[in-house]
Amino acid sequence: MSGEKTAVEWLASVAPDPEACRWEWERSPLGVALLPAGKAWDVLILPGDLGYPTLDVLTRVLDRPGPVLVDFGDSRVGFFVPPGTAARWLGTGVRTAGSGTWIVVPYPGRVGRGVRWLVPPDGSGTLTDPALLELAMHEAAARLAMRRDGGG
Repeated sequence: MSGEKTAVEWLASVAPDPEACRWEWERSPLGVALLPAGKAWDVLILPGDLGYPTLDVLTRVLDRPGPVLVDFGDSRVGFFVPPGTAARWLGTGVRTAGSGTWIVVPYPGRVGRGVRWLVPPDGSGTLTDPALLELAMHEAAARLAMRRDGGG
């Protein structure tokens, strides 16, 4: 099975009706579906000005982070993390999507308008380790502060 097909299956598996999810992806002009967080993954949503540098740090230390979404306008970046992370997250300035919440998810492998993948899922179920994500956020924030203060 191709990576795109297994990614579709992995994402659709959390939908109340996986067939309806696939139908929505295929027929929606935006190519998106609404999926529940908290089953196979939670999402930590960072402001874009921190999310992009955090992803840069992660991609230097990991072969492949878990899936990462970005919204229209690049104002928010969402990192897929293990389920239950949202309920335990204490960081300020980070929005969470966990059990009881829904997120807009684009079809993997298609470029669309609006929400899009920065790191598409590969169907393996790989998620970003929240502790590693937190460390990457701290490093990215420190670099941003140094740049802002003229130190780098």
